[in-house]
Amino acid sequence: MLAFSSYISIILLLFLYTTTFNISMSSNHKVVHCNEKDHMALIMFKQDIIDPFNKLSTWSSEHDCCAWEGVYCHNTTGRVISLDLYSFGTESKYLEGEINLSALFQLEFLSYIDLSYNFFTTLSVPSIHNNFTTRLQYLDLAGNDGLHIDHLNWLSQLSSLKYLNLSHIDIHKQTNWLHTMALLPSLSELHLSRCKLTNIYPSLKYVNFTSLVTLDLSQNNFSSKLPHWLFNLTSDISEIRLGGSNLHGEIPLSLLNLQTLEVLDLSKNSLSGSIPSSIGNLSSLIYFDISSNFLRGNVPESIGQLFKLNTLHIGNNGFSGVLSDMFFSKLSNLQSLDLSNSNFEFEMDTNWIPSFQLSEIDLSNTLQGPNFPSWLSTQMSLEYLDISNTRISSIEVDVWNFVAGIDNIYLSNNSISGDISNITLTSSIISLDHNNFTGRLPGLTANAGYVDVSHNSFSEGLPNGLENLEELIYINMESNKLTGELPLDMSNMTILEFIYLGNNEFSGNIPMKMPPSLKLLILRSNQFEGNIPSQLCGLTSLSILDLAHNKLSGPIPHCLHNITSMVSGETNSEAYFLENTFNLIMKGQELEFEYIGRSQTIDLSVNNLSGEIPSGLFSLVKVRSLNLSHNHLTGKILKTIGDLKNIESLDLSYNQFSGEIPQSISGLTFLESFNLSYNNFSGQIPQGPQLQTFDAWSYVGNPALCGVPLTKNCTQEENPSIPKQHSETDPFKESLYLGIGVGFAVGFWGVSGSLFLNKTLRYTYFRLLSRVADRIYVIVAVKFRNFRGT
Repeated sequence: MLAFSSYISIILLLFLYTTTFNISMSSNHKVVHCNEKDHMALIMFKQDIIDPFNKLSTWSSEHDCCAWEGVYCHNTTGRVISLDLYSFGTESKYLEGEINLSALFQLEFLSYIDLSYNFFTTLSVPSIHNNFTTRLQYLDLAGNDGLHIDHLNWLSQLSSLKYLNLSHIDIHKQTNWLHTMALLPSLSELHLSRCKLTNIYPSLKYVNFTSLVTLDLSQNNFSSKLPHWLFNLTSDISEIRLGGSNLHGEIPLSLLNLQTLEVLDLSKNSLSGSIPSSIGNLSSLIYFDISSNFLRGNVPESIGQLFKLNTLHIGNNGFSGVLSDMFFSKLSNLQSLDLSNSNFEFEMDTNWIPSFQLSEIDLSNTLQGPNFPSWLSTQMSLEYLDISNTRISSIEVDVWNFVAGIDNIYLSNNSISGDISNITLTSSIISLDHNNFTGRLPGLTANAGYVDVSHNSFSEGLPNGLENLEELIYINMESNKLTGELPLDMSNMTILEFIYLGNNEFSGNIPMKMPPSLKLLILRSNQFEGNIPSQLCGLTSLSILDLAHNKLSGPIPHCLHNITSMVSGETNSEAYFLENTFNLIMKGQELEFEYIGRSQTIDLSVNNLSGEIPSGLFSLVKVRSLNLSHNHLTGKILKTIGDLKNIESLDLSYNQFSGEIPQSISGLTFLESFNLSYNNFSGQIPQGPQLQTFDAWSYVGNPALCGVPLTKNCTQEENPSIPKQHSETDPFKESLYLGIGVGFAVGFWGVSGSLFLNKTLRYTYFRLLSRVADRIYVIVAVKFRNFRGT
């Protein structure tokens, strides 16, 4: 009976708690009404906001302000205590315009403001001379990338503030930000990541942060040593994040003063020297990341004493020495381990079973091979495995069954061989490129989002059901021996952005129904035939189209101008995990690129295309490389080719183009590679500063072409493009020329006629000529004899 009474009491207490919670948080507007003063302050705040998605549709007089989107009121007083309008995610409804803090600070009981990850560009703050009281404890404006804050003086009046996040906001004009923050007596969390800060005050010895627990200054540009004040804080700080902030110098021994430190992130800087040998004295340390620096030497054995450690990232440094299983014997809480890009000698017992269960490990660019490390197979919680470029050449079948279940696997740049066609990979990220795999491709599941099996010897066709992988964003199968045809309908792959299938033996037609979000399509060096489908013009996000070295025929589609990403500019990618670079054939060579949105390319070379270039092709003003060479294209080049102002590589060689080269082509000032050779162009080569940098090889094979840099000069007849010059008739000149002609005729016939008619005169004249000739002969003979005598 007592037990039953207790049970009833518990049920009643739970009911009362649940009812009270619902009234105070989700249904408070049914119990109390919004305070009129708070209502007016919120209306004032809304006036400066741009709401493109109608997120604040409930903010009207038809609703009590306690029922407005993002507004929370106290369940008894009806006063506004919280405003939460953060926006995050791909489907979020963001806000724009101005943040009017002056209005919000009129909410006397407001303790919580979260306006993070919107697109606000202006901040209105009360004057420091206007006294106001506020109970604000939490302020998050992070992620408003376009927001600039010129001064932070207004923060000094927020004496109750405990949490401040201004990350991703430009505050570089605030020259004394550290002093301002130190004036907040209750501040326990400070987040200023990516704020474009440049001064961390390295010589300052002390800062009076009395309550600070978390400090995040990552992703700034301090260009400094680690500051003294950081290791002399009076508060019991537990978290310091300074990753990617352009810090240099050594890690000071004063780091050991921070005995309460739990999180230390100094990654992606330029720190040098070694890790302090007594680092193990920081016994509270849970997260330790010093990866991607210039640290060297041996890793202190004392790290093995940090039994609370769950994250150890020391990769991408110059560390060396021996790492054995004994080093990890006390790290039973370890979950994330990064030893990549190091020179460690690994001496793990083949029967070692670690005391920890990792969720992620990065051993890339270390010496592990030739066999797969056996101890990794004991990590049943592993979600991330990177053993790329570790000289592994063999993985047993039972190990493959283990690897196939890991969500992110990176095995690239090894020498792993074998047939894995019977393996089904359930991973979302699969990187098996640059190995020696043979046979059919492994099976894939609906979970696949990134697949790279390029540069192997896989054969036969694509995996069954590939066109149904709706989560796939990136697929790279180039440089294999794959055959067969592509699926006729790939439109269900709605988020697929990257397709690399070049350098294989695929055949058939290019599918008419392609993934609608496609940004890159590379099918070069296969056996595709038929026409280029006009449906490709509907891929408005396409930035790279490479169909070179196939057997395609027919005309170039006239609708290519509908590919808006090549007209309006850059394109964003949802493939946030795509950190590796990609290669394109451009300027006659294979080049490496990092950002797809700035490498717009069309390559249709080495096919059997015919007809004229569609006029719309030259409206793709963002294209940087256009290659139509080695086809059967005809017609004249339109003067609108001069609209390709961003083009760097243009190749129209080995076609049947005719007519003159448009003068507008001389305005393409970014050209670095240019080839019009082996066509039927005629007339003079246009003159221009950029065109003059190309040699004759850019124009050879056009017999009717003339001008620099060819050796063939342009005459008036050869260059009909130059208009003939006509002068007005000058009577004086005509009379002069006529008089000269008549005078010559009269003089000539006057002398000649006299000699012809008068015999005596004729004899006298010729005797005179004979004497003159004899005299000249004697003079020359004497001169010649004297010359030989010397």
